[in-house]
Amino acid sequence: MAGGGFSRLPNGTVVVAVTLPSPRAEGGMVRVLVHAVNRARALTRLRNLGLRAVYLRGNAHPPTPDEITAVLHHPDGLLWRATPERLEQLWQPIRALLGRQAGAAW
Repeated sequence: MAGGGFSRLPNGTVVVAVTLPSPRAEGGMVRVLVHAVNRARALTRLRNLGLRAVYLRGNAHPPTPDEITAVLHHPDGLLWRATPERLEQLWQPIRALLGRQAGAAW
């Protein structure tokens, strides 16, 4: 894992951001955002999608305020975008990244 971190929100929930290798053929990295009750639950949500080797060690790269806003306004609370960020690329639901791979080991 290239980096990640979390931010605790005033209501007690957290937003976790992790940077991972892309599962797509073109490679590269993706930044994944998860909104959950706590850090453990956020990582469990990712592992349940097949991202088995996702761990959060430290808080070196916490989500930015823009990332927090994006994930809070999405109904699933689970988004991704390629890194480094391209201005024309928007945050996308996790289904767009995993596609038919959901449930497969990453």
